[in-house]
Amino acid sequence: MRLTMMTDYALRLLMYVASRQDRLCTIAEIAQAHEISEAHLMKVTHQLGLQGWIETVRGKGGGMRLAHAPAQINLGAVVRGIEPDFDLVECFATNSQCTLTGRCRLAGVLDGAMRGFLAYLDGFTLADLLPGTDQSLAAGRRMKVERRIRA
Repeated sequence: MRLTMMTDYALRLLMYVASRQDRLCTIAEIAQAHEISEAHLMKVTHQLGLQGWIETVRGKGGGMRLAHAPAQINLGAVVRGIEPDFDLVECFATNSQCTLTGRCRLAGVLDGAMRGFLAYLDGFTLADLLPGTDQSLAAGRRMKVERRIRA
């Protein structure tokens, strides 16, 4: 599985803004910091705003800020909100033409892997990605999630 650029950029944008909570951040500065196209970041910003992860302020002196505390922004929820689909193989698609549908065990294995991936992300928040975060708490959550996935 590979996440789209949109999801990658969304996570980078959220990390950037979260590490500068004392002020508004602009698309131009984030684009420059990550060497990303401003046009792409405008689309990402729009999606994150629509989903309620960030607030945007228009006009001179405008920019964006987090709509919630970093500890309240779940990584799994962000990825689910940005990714267009999780169709790892054709048979997962709504209009699948796979001739093996209903007779193939691979779909179940891949579905389980996807659920494990998302469950793992659900165990973390944006706060876990920020410098200065107590890494022992994040490590504890990671171990708890890994045990839950294996069970």
